[in-house]
Amino acid sequence: MTHSKDPLLQPYQLRHLTLRNRIMSTAHEPAYSEDGMPKDRYRLYHVEKAKGGIALTMTAGSALVSQDSPPAFGNLYAYSDEIVPWMKKIADDCHEHGTAVMIQLTHLGRRTSWNKGDWLPVLSASPLREPAHRAFPKEIEEWDIERIVGDYAAAAQRMQAAGLDGIEIEAYGHLLDSFWSPATNRREDEYGGSLENRTRFSNMVVDAVRKAVGPDFIVGIRMVADEAWDIGLSKEDGIEIAQQLVASGKVDFLNIIRGHIDHDAHLNNVIPIQGMAASPHLDFAGEVRAATKFPVFHAARIADVATARHAIAEGKLDMVGMTRAHIADPHIVRKIEQGREAQIRPCVGATYCLDRIYEGGGALCIHNAATGREAIVPHVISRTTGPVRKAIVVGAGPAGLEAARVLAERGHVVEVLEATGQAGGQILLAARNPRRKEMIGIVDWRLSELERLGVPVHYNVFADGDEVLSRNPDLVVVATGGIAQNPELEAGDELVVSSWDIIAGAVKPDGPVLLFDDAGSHSGMTAAELIANAGVELEVVSPERYFAPEIGGMNHVPYAKAFAEKNVRVTINTRLKSVRRDGNALVATLGSDYSDTARTERRVAQVVVEHGTMPMADLYLELKPLSRNLGAVDYKALIRRENPIETRNSEGTFDLLRIGDAVHSRNIHAGIYDALRYGVLF
Repeated sequence: MTHSKDPLLQPYQLRHLTLRNRIMSTAHEPAYSEDGMPKDRYRLYHVEKAKGGIALTMTAGSALVSQDSPPAFGNLYAYSDEIVPWMKKIADDCHEHGTAVMIQLTHLGRRTSWNKGDWLPVLSASPLREPAHRAFPKEIEEWDIERIVGDYAAAAQRMQAAGLDGIEIEAYGHLLDSFWSPATNRREDEYGGSLENRTRFSNMVVDAVRKAVGPDFIVGIRMVADEAWDIGLSKEDGIEIAQQLVASGKVDFLNIIRGHIDHDAHLNNVIPIQGMAASPHLDFAGEVRAATKFPVFHAARIADVATARHAIAEGKLDMVGMTRAHIADPHIVRKIEQGREAQIRPCVGATYCLDRIYEGGGALCIHNAATGREAIVPHVISRTTGPVRKAIVVGAGPAGLEAARVLAERGHVVEVLEATGQAGGQILLAARNPRRKEMIGIVDWRLSELERLGVPVHYNVFADGDEVLSRNPDLVVVATGGIAQNPELEAGDELVVSSWDIIAGAVKPDGPVLLFDDAGSHSGMTAAELIANAGVELEVVSPERYFAPEIGGMNHVPYAKAFAEKNVRVTINTRLKSVRRDGNALVATLGSDYSDTARTERRVAQVVVEHGTMPMADLYLELKPLSRNLGAVDYKALIRRENPIETRNSEGTFDLLRIGDAVHSRNIHAGIYDALRYGVLF
């Protein structure tokens, strides 16, 4: 498809602003802020998308207009004059690459906690608690309303002064739409009851913002137009609010949301993760566009170019948000323009990014380790200016495949040796859960890239030292991964099976099952979900305060849903001590880290355990004394982004490096980051 015919590459005129194509990144808070300011890390994250050709990047998710809206997850402080020069730098740098910049402004209302920031009271339309953040809000008073309306106007003026192209007012799950929804507005004054009353506050805000910034500055609203909730805002009322906003002449676009986000279980329906329907609200956004005949933006798991193209071509949207897709690959537009769609790194829906944000960390993509680290590792790998090396990568899991890709992009001669008949490593296990089958995209994309780069992958090669050395390498990367290990038990180690056995299908669930999860990550929960879905009686036991602490709230939801529907028993603060055989059954003895005497027993047919992995280090240990660096890495040099390998053995002929789970039990992102951060230094 040529540029002239591709719907995604057509410019879009939003009043006086020409957007160079139809792709945008919608507002989200990557939690890269420092003291509420969008400093270098924040700026470089958005600039990378501008370099990649995106038309519009919407910053913040959301920036706070008032100090009694304390940050929930790294939000920017739009109420501070200090933010203006930082936002100006972002706008200037993105404009230099042809990308428009806007910001989303909000008062979080009850979607935050009172014990943060300045410890001011949390507000909402009515004093109804939001389960997700657990604060009991006070009912907003008239003097609060007057103050906050002024705060919105002042924040909008700051963004105009910073040279942004526009702002977006947030009205889903936050303060403004808490007035719209019958679920959260129980007021009996002029702000409650009728739709006219329930929209009074938001109209006051829009009026004040428009008056503050004048008629020419772009002002939009990201709004819930249907809470999909029997007690919430109806589709009919939502569309009527949208029509009223359009009729006011004071907004320039609508960014449409469907659903409610007061609980993790509901949030997943608004922002679907893997195993859920793609683009579930696209048709609804198209309905709003048809009803309003007004510019409509929308994003909700529109992860692939074909769906985005369809959304524009069929007139469902004017601008299509590919937000998580740009976390996976910020250069989507550039690759479309250059006819390289097949090279777009796919978003696999793992939602590692959002889970980290909501758990208080910065957004990271499960398989693009450069996102959020633009200052220290590149998205586009440059050719080496040093000597070309012969590199042997042992292991075709995610870490090994990434190492091979990066080294080949650097111009080195690379071969991959894989002991089994299939690439993927532990991802093959993860993808055996039907709900998580998209994870295989992490492997498929890298195999495609290695084919493009001319890197051979040799399967069914169980590499020992002689095999590796026969290929005359100057660099050996050991990415052999790990193998499931049991937790330390007082007795009965030989009577348990691993979560891997269950996931791989090597052992069939035989109930009742006790699954002891001593890692708190996806492996244990995947095994539990598969056991539950097989209809087998199951108890999940965890020594933690809550189950699966290494899994964030959004990925927690499908596991919790499966457990609730299959009547899985979950026991926390409890440790598996031992297992013994008693006739045809097993007896699991459980204890507590909080008491030396508290012990109980469970009589079951099967005990499944999860305790992370143990490195498969045999090859590394065999090669270590023969290598130039004796396996040593200079971490200080690595952090400085300098060559971390130094010669310690003058007789060695190759440098040796091990990465990922071959070092110690971690996760997919850690292995890929190892491969990238080392690979770009050779």
